[in-house]
Amino acid sequence: MNKRRNQLSLAVVAFVLGVLVVVQLRAQEAGNGLDQLTPTELTVLVGNLNTRNDQLRAEIATTQAELATLQASDARGDTSVGQLQADLARVRAWTGLDPVIGSGVRITVTGGLDAGSVEDLINELRNAGAEAIAVNDVRIEPNSIVDGPLDGLLIGNTKLGDPFEVSAIGNPETLTGSLTRAGGIVAQLAATAPSAQLIVTPVDMLRLPATTEDLVPVHGKPQL
Repeated sequence: MNKRRNQLSLAVVAFVLGVLVVVQLRAQEAGNGLDQLTPTELTVLVGNLNTRNDQLRAEIATTQAELATLQASDARGDTSVGQLQADLARVRAWTGLDPVIGSGVRITVTGGLDAGSVEDLINELRNAGAEAIAVNDVRIEPNSIVDGPLDGLLIGNTKLGDPFEVSAIGNPETLTGSLTRAGGIVAQLAATAPSAQLIVTPVDMLRLPATTEDLVPVHGKPQL
């Protein structure tokens, strides 16, 4: 009786194992499918795999190079955010939103100049490469206008006295040479306004204030 029970158990186990083997083989055949491909199709498949592998290797190399660049930048203390912040600081400084310091020239004007002559002087400084300009404590920006009579010049609502100073940040030698050259703006103003005197002094360190004007356009808007 026990012998028959053991034989029955072995038969059941063998049957179950057989079923599992068949299921496994069918699953492999269904999941693979390579035996259904022709030699030409297999060749194309291998070629595509090789091409994709080459692409992946190239992407890995590019990513590794970018990582190395970022790590080197980080080691130097440079970051993308830091660079953007530095660029923004420069833009704010040179548009007049923030005060700036640097070398340049200071022009002391005595005896009086009319509004047009002061505008000519400012434009000459710009043409000579001045990066920032101020008249007394008023920062010059694109909307700045010099106006008023000879004895009451105004920049915005600020009255210029006599004497007044024009300060410009830039290369001192270049600015001085442009202003004082033969036939330059100083010589021209000496001819058209003989009562005025302009003294140009190179300065190692100037500090120009920020503008108090609102520089946001009223009618225009940036197009990104």
